[in-house]
Amino acid sequence: MNIHEYQAKEVLAKFGAPVPAGFAALSVEEAVEAAGKLPGPLYVVKAQIHAGGRGKGKFKELAPEAKGGVRLSKTLDEVRKNAEEMLGNTLVTIQTGEAGKQVNRLYVTDGADIAKEYYLSMLVDRATGRIAIVASTEGGMDIEEVAHSTPEKIVTITIDPAEGFQPHHGRAVAFALKLKGDLNKQAQKVAQQLYTAFVSTDMSMLEVNPLVETADGKLLVLDAKVSFDSNALYRHPDIQALRDETEEDPAEIEASKYDLAYIKLDGNIGCLVNGAGLAMATMDIIKLNGAFPANFLDVGGGASKEKVTEAFKLILSDAAVEGILVNIFGGIMRCDIIAEGIIAAAKEVNLSVPLVVRLEGTNVQQGKDILAASGLPIVAADDLGDAARKIVAEVRKAA
Repeated sequence: MNIHEYQAKEVLAKFGAPVPAGFAALSVEEAVEAAGKLPGPLYVVKAQIHAGGRGKGKFKELAPEAKGGVRLSKTLDEVRKNAEEMLGNTLVTIQTGEAGKQVNRLYVTDGADIAKEYYLSMLVDRATGRIAIVASTEGGMDIEEVAHSTPEKIVTITIDPAEGFQPHHGRAVAFALKLKGDLNKQAQKVAQQLYTAFVSTDMSMLEVNPLVETADGKLLVLDAKVSFDSNALYRHPDIQALRDETEEDPAEIEASKYDLAYIKLDGNIGCLVNGAGLAMATMDIIKLNGAFPANFLDVGGGASKEKVTEAFKLILSDAAVEGILVNIFGGIMRCDIIAEGIIAAAKEVNLSVPLVVRLEGTNVQQGKDILAASGLPIVAADDLGDAARKIVAEVRKAA
């Protein structure tokens, strides 16, 4: 689960991390009021969307030369003007795609006199089973570009969660950022605060870009992006309450209600699969046959007739879908149960696009017999390659 920058800073502040003063705003008046609470004389008005690259982004409704989603304001009148231009308009960044995201809230923060910018992040390194801290002296810019052009400027420090954060980890972070004296001590402290926040709230990713050194020698968390492990949210009702569903795809929200893993894509062939790995393979083989998947959809190992029906509804809610490929391996779930679910779903949604089904595993013959006896125009496939070829051919024939 992702949260907004202002929410991330509120979470980090609870663990002592140094964040500049700031307030969220849902209206222009709230933005001006928020700026009035800050010492000034420089204010920063930030669009709050779940995407990076806001500063370099462009608003669809504004002229191309208009400023992006992070703006400096020297007066309350400038805060008002910037808030009026940003709220309700669509911000397009490198991470949103051409559709962009509508800005429904702002974050007004106190300006900082920046002397130097750094990069600091933490994530779960699944290869080592440890928490990785990534530090760089090159903050405030695309870390991907730094990694590509000057990888020697990125340092990774791993921490065994059983051991926890130790003083030598803090020293390693400060050394990686090339900080000395009091700034070195501050970096060690900030790193420990961020690590404690990361572990205590079950974060999956924490990115501070930039971590800044101010002109008066202080380190500040100037921007923060945080993601949480959705499987651990039941342990953190306070974190779960931060979810902003307006930032999520409505279909993905609906899918989560039925414990379906669904991600909308740009193709025209809907996929209904059990198992994430099998779903990825299914999408790959569709592309191999010259078409494009419309979604990733994993119904899980214990798919019931009800879940299959909801999955069909979800796929068909996408107007771009011109055919559906069902690829099921009956391990935990029996193929005959899946077949009954497919038939029930096809009848309930009044299926009007081609449907190809590939079943394999437990009770596979019973499942195929049920589909064959249904009287529905379901095309059976013998294996995954056969299924992909058939659904692509059926969609092209229907067109």
